[in-house]
Amino acid sequence: MSDSGKFESVEKRVSYGIGRQMAEQLMSNPFDGLSADAVAEGLTDMMAGRDSQVSEENLHQAFKVISERMQAKQAEEAKAAAGEGEAFLADNAKRDGVVTLASGLQYEVINEGSGDKPSASSTVRTHYHGTLINGSVFDSSYDRGEPAEFPVNGVIAGWTEALQMMPVGSKWRLYVPHQLAYGERGAGAAIAPFSTLVFDVELLDIVS
Repeated sequence: MSDSGKFESVEKRVSYGIGRQMAEQLMSNPFDGLSADAVAEGLTDMMAGRDSQVSEENLHQAFKVISERMQAKQAEEAKAAAGEGEAFLADNAKRDGVVTLASGLQYEVINEGSGDKPSASSTVRTHYHGTLINGSVFDSSYDRGEPAEFPVNGVIAGWTEALQMMPVGSKWRLYVPHQLAYGERGAGAAIAPFSTLVFDVELLDIVS
């Protein structure tokens, strides 16, 4: 795509780029009814030193209303995600070979190793592949082509519990309810709040 002739100077190009960066930030967490025209007016008035066209009181009230709407929407989405995870685990528990622990963690053995089992204070080397219940991959040491090392007690609770039951050489599939994963906060853009996670975990070695 060729450049528009409107931005012939470096100053205008950078100014345009700043506008796009601001828009990207706004669109990363938008609300229903977000108006690009109103954003542009606010930006123009501020940079020109003009008084606000909306009083501080009305701005504060409007921000409060939109914040409450967004929180309510997020709560509904989180409730739906939690329900989907619970339904998935309930169905999964009925499958042959799936073990459900008192904590709610589920696992099935793909390969059973014969080595030692790590303790909570151990550091282990693993290969793993993590997905959401819809199959979307959010992290994979296999894809990176390099195993990961970490302390057993330094990962999510579902992993900490499972690893201490796995002999070295084992490969298990873990089904981790949200309360044993990233809970109500989620993790970045890939893992939403209240997400149930699925991991293939291969315990390669106990490092220390």
